[in-house]
Amino acid sequence: MAGARAAIRYAKAVLSLASNDKEASAINEDMKLIASTIAENEELRDVLQSPVITSTVKKSIILEVFKKANKATLNLVDTLISNNRLDILVHVASKYNQLYDESKGIQLATVTTAVALSADLKKQVLAKAKELTGNDIEVENIIDESIIGGFILRIGDVQYNASIANQLSKLKREFTLN
Repeated sequence: MAGARAAIRYAKAVLSLASNDKEASAINEDMKLIASTIAENEELRDVLQSPVITSTVKKSIILEVFKKANKATLNLVDTLISNNRLDILVHVASKYNQLYDESKGIQLATVTTAVALSADLKKQVLAKAKELTGNDIEVENIIDESIIGGFILRIGDVQYNASIANQLSKLKREFTLN
């Protein structure tokens, strides 16, 4: 990913400033909104990546889309524009969310399932993940029908694969080895 190191530096700087101003939580919400909006909107992503569109136009678009953003968030946009780095805004937002969660002791757990998690099942996953890690957990559900059934739980670098596709793959390997 181009600009990954720069994105981390910008995110750390914004978090540092936000922590001093007690606005870290509000900025985190802004960053979540920015990350999801840019990720879901291909046209906006293309505008931010375009070398043809001027920074003034990009800034006006960002300000229009994120009207209710915190002052520190808008200062970040200004800084990225002045440094010709607005194209990494989505990466800065994602890194900020990650750093913020780490500072609060919250870990992200991704649960890949064949169908969407129900509220009850999500509670059970949260409880089990908290029991295993001892940290507060935020669950992200990824739907992948290719796993057929079961689930894949990933917390940090640890992955537990209880998918039917994985079990079938193990059986296939056993039969081909014998």
